[in-house]
Amino acid sequence: MDISFKTKQLAKTLNEEKALRQTYGDRMAKVIMTRLAVLKNAPTLSLVPSTKPERRHLLTGRRKGQYVVDLVHPMRLVFEPDHDPVPRADDGGIDADKVTAIVVIEVADYHKGR
Repeated sequence: MDISFKTKQLAKTLNEEKALRQTYGDRMAKVIMTRLAVLKNAPTLSLVPSTKPERRHLLTGRRKGQYVVDLVHPMRLVFEPDHDPVPRADDGGIDADKVTAIVVIEVADYHKGR
């Protein structure tokens, strides 16, 4: 898949190993690099595993339309399809078989503040 980033700063941090390690520490940096490699090597979103360790899943509520993959608990890599319009399945949901580009929004523990 094609991967872009919400901000230039996020792109710089997540694409440079030194910046990743400085920002997130060695363990988290390694996991982030692994998850980005899995995402990049998957031709479509549907081919990113929904089982551990990646555990790709679609969010709901105020984050409807966003996906995450697990990092070091409780952190997640948050992203969304980078298509206009977003490919839709017959039921109106996102058609992950047709998502070939994503934009990374953030690395976060989105459970805080619930």
